[in-house]
Amino acid sequence: MSGDIAKDSTEGFLRFSGNGNHHQEPDQPAAPLSRYESQKRRDWNTFGQYLKNQKPPVAVSQCNCNHVLDFLRYLDQFGKTKVHLHGCVFFGQPDPPSPCTCPLRQAWGSLDALIGRLRAAYEEDGGSPENNPFGNGAIRVFLREVKECQAKARGIPYKKKKKKKIQTSPNVKHEANSSSKPHPALLI
Repeated sequence: MSGDIAKDSTEGFLRFSGNGNHHQEPDQPAAPLSRYESQKRRDWNTFGQYLKNQKPPVAVSQCNCNHVLDFLRYLDQFGKTKVHLHGCVFFGQPDPPSPCTCPLRQAWGSLDALIGRLRAAYEEDGGSPENNPFGNGAIRVFLREVKECQAKARGIPYKKKKKKKIQTSPNVKHEANSSSKPHPALLI
């Protein structure tokens, strides 16, 4: 085994322990992890621990999008973003003048970034992209609903960025696979 993925037979889940450096020589010290890789490792280990603490424990290979949704809801208790309830006098106000008793939740952007890291960690840990519970449509729907709910509660509209159209002059030919042609996703 390469040391990047360790099977824990007693608990039944895979533990991500890699740093993305899959071809490292055994006598070389490990390169320091990037901030992203460190966070991804922490997130993956936290999710694994969450599954292990379920009654009965759930193996990562057996988890599905419902486990992921339950994990996201569980994380809400540690949130720091004030999300006003419909009955709150500050509902829809971005900067309320005084405190209220509305709950603190995980911010949409934090959950979105977390899912991205866990999705990558799942595949690095040997999971197939087709069965990745973090890429399930139900997760995208959940994140969209959280985003819209938080936007309304805080009075902050999230507007979808529109892609700019590429204009080419009529006398300039572009090859289909030209590397000088900008990728449309990079033009946001």
